[in-house]
Amino acid sequence: MMDSIQLELDGISFELKEAHSFEWIARLGTVFRVFDQQDSGNLSFGVLSQDGERYFVKYAGARTIHANSSGSPSQAIDNLKSSVSIYEDLAHDTLIHLKDHFATEHGYVCVFDWVEGECLHSHWDYPPPAKYEDPRSPYYRFRQLPVKTRIRAMEQILDFHIEVQQRGYVAVDFYDGSLIYDFDKQTMKICDIDLYRKGSFMNTMGRMWGSSRFMSPEEFELGAPMEVTNVFNMGAMAFSLLGGELDRSYARWDAGEALYQVVVRAVNPERTQRYESVTELSHAWKKAVMQDK
Repeated sequence: MMDSIQLELDGISFELKEAHSFEWIARLGTVFRVFDQQDSGNLSFGVLSQDGERYFVKYAGARTIHANSSGSPSQAIDNLKSSVSIYEDLAHDTLIHLKDHFATEHGYVCVFDWVEGECLHSHWDYPPPAKYEDPRSPYYRFRQLPVKTRIRAMEQILDFHIEVQQRGYVAVDFYDGSLIYDFDKQTMKICDIDLYRKGSFMNTMGRMWGSSRFMSPEEFELGAPMEVTNVFNMGAMAFSLLGGELDRSYARWDAGEALYQVVVRAVNPERTQRYESVTELSHAWKKAVMQDK
């Protein structure tokens, strides 16, 4: 069994691999929730300020129990620091808003506005197959929504990633765990773009960061160019929200045939056969939606 210790902040308990000081968090407010199950090496908190505002606070520097084996607190700190400019460059209505960031004695903190909703891949509460089968699972509930509602949610994701590509970024580690859906307002938010990369680049890792369910072939290929990965990611996400995820057959597709053909092209394993940009994909998407009516 994994060695861990139990800590507590404002009556909320959580686990780490070793003791760590969180004196800095008191000045932000009262902790009402802790997210300690991520594999990024970050520890996150829901915090209520003295003014009654709620914040999502992401912290790097502690030894979390589920960090990737190749990760370390120092690497997590570097990644979180680097993410600040990404959130500032890509500020968008669909992206959670970075409010503040600062260094602590042993780590680094990013403070975001809290958003209502539920993560569509809350793997700590609903690991597969519960994610797909449990009626309480946010993903399961999302998949029960009308097709038009799910199409609108996907279009919010597309709109944001048009900006991502136009500003010269490549989406890295984008998956359904990056999505927060507000079932009351029927709005989608993106909550994790920490590893997005600016500028064209080559795959220097072999298997890159991310969920294989959403990754393009070039994200597994050492030396491959990352030019149209965003297009593949968007197609893979569409199959997650509207189809059979990795089963990309028409039989598992919930929307119309014209839209299906658009999404199939987006996930073509041969990158030269995909759309050249997310903008081009979005134009084809909107035309197909009209054809399917």
